[in-house]
Amino acid sequence: MTAADALARHLKTLDGQSYRAYQSLRGEYSFPGFQLHVDHVQGDPFAALSQVRVWVDGAIAQFPADLLTTATRRMAVADFVVRQFHHQAQQWRRSQGSGKSGLIEIARPSQAVLVRSACTVSAAGIELRVAVGLPAFGRRIAGHQAAELLCQQLPMLVERSAEYKNLAAAALRHQVEVVEDAEAMRSQLRERGLVAFVADGSVLPRRSGVDDRPLQEDAAVRFESPESLRVGLTCPNRGSVTGMGIPQGITVIVGGGYHGKSTLLRAIERGVYPHIPGDGREAVVTDPAAVKVRAEDGRSVVGVDISPFINHLPQGKSTRHFSTPNASGSTSQAANIMEALEAGARVLLVDEDTSATNFMIRDRRMQALIAKTREPITPFIDKVRQLYEEHGVSTILVMGGSGDYFDVADTVIALDSYRPEAVTEQAKAVAQRYNTERLAEGGDRFDLLTPRRILPQGIDPSRGRKAVNLKVRSTDEIRFGEEEIDLSAVEQIVEPGQIRAIARALVYLQTHYLDGQRSLPEVLDAVMDDLAQAGLDCLDDRLSGNLVQFRPLELAAALNRLRTLQVAPV
Repeated sequence: MTAADALARHLKTLDGQSYRAYQSLRGEYSFPGFQLHVDHVQGDPFAALSQVRVWVDGAIAQFPADLLTTATRRMAVADFVVRQFHHQAQQWRRSQGSGKSGLIEIARPSQAVLVRSACTVSAAGIELRVAVGLPAFGRRIAGHQAAELLCQQLPMLVERSAEYKNLAAAALRHQVEVVEDAEAMRSQLRERGLVAFVADGSVLPRRSGVDDRPLQEDAAVRFESPESLRVGLTCPNRGSVTGMGIPQGITVIVGGGYHGKSTLLRAIERGVYPHIPGDGREAVVTDPAAVKVRAEDGRSVVGVDISPFINHLPQGKSTRHFSTPNASGSTSQAANIMEALEAGARVLLVDEDTSATNFMIRDRRMQALIAKTREPITPFIDKVRQLYEEHGVSTILVMGGSGDYFDVADTVIALDSYRPEAVTEQAKAVAQRYNTERLAEGGDRFDLLTPRRILPQGIDPSRGRKAVNLKVRSTDEIRFGEEEIDLSAVEQIVEPGQIRAIARALVYLQTHYLDGQRSLPEVLDAVMDDLAQAGLDCLDDRLSGNLVQFRPLELAAALNRLRTLQVAPV
């Protein structure tokens, strides 16, 4: 390995040379306290940042062994280190020349605690993957600034974030315990007959639609469970935690506008992930197979059996293998549900505000005017009970405009100024008193679709001479080959790194598992098994620090929204 001081001298000798001379930096360097690996050097100061890895030996990092005993604890420690590095880098951040010169970045974390390729921890040591902007003036190397960046600033950031002695030990241990408790609570849900749990004292409102941090303390109403729904879950660190348990079955959340219905549902949808201390939702946990579904006008649908919800189309068009490049609100919501079930969803999360009205309900007056023989849509209200009783799929539904769902609900929760009340008995009494006289249109059963085979010719990541062309935008779009995959309606993606990992996973499944014989669930299982065994690095030939763990449900959502997708029945 090349010594750190030799690297500094070499950088200074490059001063004033063409930017391409930076390519000579690739290699390994020994620093006091860590080893530096320069894996990728950017082509010019305006290009994507250079990628480096830092390895800190366990004997130097000196993290207590008990913090690293389980995968959950190691995930929490790695998340804490990433946040510390990101904070320190933001504090120091400044430009040192043209373009992206002088930047030091690590994957920006959300409020969720997730597995990220940016940092891995073990008893052997800690690896950090960092992006740096090698300095230049114009397209000439700024060698002295580069020496300061790599040989002074980067070591300082590593020391402050990856050595236990420099971290807030109590805060780190608290995060580990909070994440461990959340995972323990989530693991108890199914055995307790629950789909979600919201702890007493939780803060659910967020600062804004673009700021996922909790509403400031003086403005927030802390959550308090209705007595009839209060349960206790056991945590390894906190002991017993009380809160509202949402049971399996059909739960309807009601209340006036702006009283917290959608806020509660959003907290539940994010409860599939653990959260950092201080987020307010640390003890909000949800079944890991819960999926938010909504209407999505204009999306592509390929070969999906939506016949449980939509049938008897004009001109006799079949809906058992339904395709359209431009779905309506009702057909898109039907497809979203059926695709989620195919991918393994066990809980559906639905908000009337983002649903198609004609998909959700058809009241008695409309039934009287438009006979069922002339209406191809079977509304969700007539299928939701079958989904649970026949297939064990629960639903949590926000509904403020139609009391017809009281007839099919197992649990009704009313929000009043963000305070929940259990009103199931009152809702049932109202339903009995004010009989809607609507006719059930759901038929005798809910037939699940036959799984689809994914055909390899429909997944092509190439563009022009590039065998793989991938670009991502925030958490809502993938450029895959010649196509754009719109994920703006897939609401449980919380970090851009998840989008990047999903994009890579699409390429991975195309090269490893698409033989035209495997069903979509089989392909998803194979990819997720590989991730469990080999980690995120199996998705990319280059060692990348910007990949974040995702669920198979979101991978399926991306695959289903690829407009070139081709499928066939199994």
